[in-house]
Amino acid sequence: MTESGRRARKKAQTRKAIGDAALRLFLERGYDRVSVREIADAADVSLSTLFNYFPTKESLAFDESEAIGSALTATVRDCAPHEVVGALRAFIVKWATEVASYPHAAEFTDMIARTPALGAYGRRIWLQHEEALTRALADAVGAVDGDVLCRTLARGPLEGVIRRSGTAVPVATI
Repeated sequence: MTESGRRARKKAQTRKAIGDAALRLFLERGYDRVSVREIADAADVSLSTLFNYFPTKESLAFDESEAIGSALTATVRDCAPHEVVGALRAFIVKWATEVASYPHAAEFTDMIARTPALGAYGRRIWLQHEEALTRALADAVGAVDGDVLCRTLARGPLEGVIRRSGTAVPVATI
């Protein structure tokens, strides 16, 4: 393994350890009852290391959002224009299935709903995903930036996943 490959693997492991520790503590005690120092200690990293990976406490609860957003837009960019809707649907169904299989999905969704800071942060993240996906869709089909149909197509699946997260609503309904 190359040095850069080893370094990337170690960084990914550290990020995962921090994110896992944060989520475990948040679900056990509640977001507002956990300090970033406690998360760093639980992940066995320094506070500065924690902040190298996660710039805010809120970002710890949404540790996979950047990867999801990147994968979502890549899905659209990597297919032919006539395949965009099908590729987007396949990605969303796969993602929603993964979310549904997470053993603490309902508790996580409830924590976001009852924690104002997390709700606000989550909305900002989803708006960023929506903007990026709208641009990717417009590029893929040759529409103008901000096209209302592209924005609608971007918003629909994201809302579908959010609305069904932690519920018994079947994934196929997205």
